[in-house]
Amino acid sequence: MKVILINGSPRANGCTFTALSEIANELKNNEIDSEIVYIGSIEKSIDKAFIKEMKDKIESSSALIVGSPVYYAAPTPIITSFMIELMKVLDKDKIALMPAASIASARRAGTTPTIDQLNKFFTISQMPIVSSQYWPMVHGNTPEEVKKDEEGLQIMRVLAKNMAYMIKAFKLANLEKPILEKRKRTNFI
Repeated sequence: MKVILINGSPRANGCTFTALSEIANELKNNEIDSEIVYIGSIEKSIDKAFIKEMKDKIESSSALIVGSPVYYAAPTPIITSFMIELMKVLDKDKIALMPAASIASARRAGTTPTIDQLNKFFTISQMPIVSSQYWPMVHGNTPEEVKKDEEGLQIMRVLAKNMAYMIKAFKLANLEKPILEKRKRTNFI
C-alpha cells in the first residue's frame, strides 16, 4: 500500500512540501508507505518520459495526493500542465475508484478555488476524494510559518488518517471493481 504525493510547487522544500511531509509522516504512522514527487518546472511537467514514469507509479499505487501553492487563486501552471498531460495517458480503468485528494498552501486566500480545480481531475476520472475535517489547506509564507499553522497541520494529519482508513478498507473488502461503462459523449448544439 503506497500513496504518491505530488508537489506542484516551484520550490522543492517550500510550504507545499511542508504540508505534504505532514501527510507522509501520518501515513507512515498508519502503516502506509508514501513517496513525495517534486516536479519543479513547466518543462518537466510536460516531459513525456517523466509523464510515463509517473503514469506507471500512480497506476501501481493505492492512492494519489496532489499539492499546489496558490498562484492568483489557482494551482500553479506546473501542476496544472502536469495533470492535463497525466490525465491524457492514465488508464482510466486502473485509477477509477482509487482514493485521491488535493491540498493547497497559501499566504492568505485562493485555496478553495485551487482545491476545486485540482479535484476536478479526480471526479472526472471516478476517483473518490478523501476529505478532512476542513478544507485541505495550510497557511504561511514560509515553511516555518506553515509549521505554526496548527489547524492546517492537523487538517493534513486527519486527511492522512482518512486516506489510510479508506485504503485499508478497500483492501480488506477485496471487492471487484464494477464494470466501467464506456463513456458517452454528447455535444450540445
